[in-house]
Amino acid sequence: MARLFVADHPLVKHKLTFLRSKFTDVHMFRELMQELSMLLAYEATREIPVEKTFCETPLMKTETHMISAQLIALVPILRAGLGMVDGLLSFMPMAKVGHIGLYRDHDTLQPVQYYCKLPANIADMDVFVLDPMLATGGSVAKAIEIIKQTGAKRIRFLSVVSSPEGIAFLQKSHPDVSIYTCVVDQGLNEHGYILPGLGDAGDRLYGTK
Repeated sequence: MARLFVADHPLVKHKLTFLRSKFTDVHMFRELMQELSMLLAYEATREIPVEKTFCETPLMKTETHMISAQLIALVPILRAGLGMVDGLLSFMPMAKVGHIGLYRDHDTLQPVQYYCKLPANIADMDVFVLDPMLATGGSVAKAIEIIKQTGAKRIRFLSVVSSPEGIAFLQKSHPDVSIYTCVVDQGLNEHGYILPGLGDAGDRLYGTK
């Protein structure tokens, strides 16, 4: 089964409190989302490969290591996933960024693709799929399916808040994909919203509700 990593850190817990609060304004919500994404990125990049190189310190030349940022792709699921991109780019500014747009069909309740633009050589990259909320898991599973069709194999999914139902669905759909999240919440309500959750992440990021 897919590995599940929960960032159970005091800083994460502290920032989640303010992210959840209905009194947090748009500006602060964006900042918190970026900061939590950075903390997730620290854990999610723990196993990416590094290359040996050399560096001149003020005293001598020494062997060091660098990651190959050109072989890293960030793929946010539109639109809420965009709120996580800057946090990861602050760590890996040379990473490539793709985009996948999905919406849920009102009749079938299935995710439908309306946009996809991915780096040309994504099959050779470590791919980080981004979506702040893992609710039912349908959209995330569809996005990963689209990415796998390119030949990509090293895929990780990052989410700030996740539901047990979404985790189970994603693990069943893509058991090879590791899941990184800040918290696993109680579950979903009858409308598919995470409880206690934080509301609609997209609306809160962009002030559209």
